[in-house]
Amino acid sequence: MSLTRRELLAIGASAIAAASAGPAFAAADFIEGFTEGADVGEGGVTITAPEIAENGNTVPIGVEAAGAVAIAVYADGNPVPNVAVFKFGALNPNQSATTRIRLARSQNVVAVAQMADGSYTMAQAAVKVTIGGCGG
Repeated sequence: MSLTRRELLAIGASAIAAASAGPAFAAADFIEGFTEGADVGEGGVTITAPEIAENGNTVPIGVEAAGAVAIAVYADGNPVPNVAVFKFGALNPNQSATTRIRLARSQNVVAVAQMADGSYTMAQAAVKVTIGGCGG
């Protein structure tokens, strides 16, 4: 199989257009997968994150939700928004976790908690990033 120069240019232009269209994933898609389509309420989840992060390579965050069996964290402006899922067992004394995440640019950090009764609740925090951490 041989390609003409015109066909090769058309394929290259299509690839560039697809790459510049934006991230292939949306945080809403990941949240839908985590909750399996269930309704998500507000409140009951606490996110601790800086309002301004000088460097997006390492942004400290904390999440907490009393009575949660799992907490999923998403960064809605990253190329792949899925950051982490923390699962808590019956012997865990508190349902909280801390970590450092990478943020590509200023965006919302979203935490969705699955509660012990099967319901879901969420919270979000805006983080302004002065230097992006994902090549930005």
